[in-house]
Amino acid sequence: MSSTRPLHTPCDHEHLLELSRALEKFGQCVDVADDWGVRLAEVLDGGGRLLAAGNGGSAAQAQHLTAELVGRYREDRPPFSAICLTAETSSLTAIANDYPPEELFARQVEAHGRPGDVLVLMSTSGRSPNMVAAAERGRAVGMQVWAMTGPRPNPLAEAAEESCCVDAPYTATVQELHLVALHITCAALDRTLGVGVSRTRMSNEDLVCRSGASA
Repeated sequence: MSSTRPLHTPCDHEHLLELSRALEKFGQCVDVADDWGVRLAEVLDGGGRLLAAGNGGSAAQAQHLTAELVGRYREDRPPFSAICLTAETSSLTAIANDYPPEELFARQVEAHGRPGDVLVLMSTSGRSPNMVAAAERGRAVGMQVWAMTGPRPNPLAEAAEESCCVDAPYTATVQELHLVALHITCAALDRTLGVGVSRTRMSNEDLVCRSGASA
């Protein structure tokens, strides 16, 4: 995927066409997000914590994720520890005032992150220096670092341990599919915890077995 910025903005039905094109290539991200939900359930149910961050629209996505965990996704369940670093306004302004810009989230990660905890970083470009610095700091303190980005290659995907990279040329399309991945992660977490009833699989192998049994 070229990193060249498209010259025009897709409107009306063309917007949906771009989303459809990206969805056709989204299968790997579905599997990644589902796996994240399974593993996140173990972390959170065991007393661990999730930290999330992003810039701009991705900041809203990060806060959406933590809200689903502290509140609930669909069915009622116990609340889990999840902190959106972009919502800590006093910390953000203090850090921005006293430290280099790259420390905006990295310092919070160092403060709140513990070995085994999960750090989710969202960036449509994957090139934001403060996101890359946060990923590096998260790994340094022993966190599991997961990234949602736009097309590969990008520095954040390289700095994270695992990534969901949406292959689409438009920021809006990437953000829309980050929300899909976020919801898939939350649904997989609930399924793993036995919350509600799910008709989906625990793994690709289970899906194949189910398809074979119904044939």
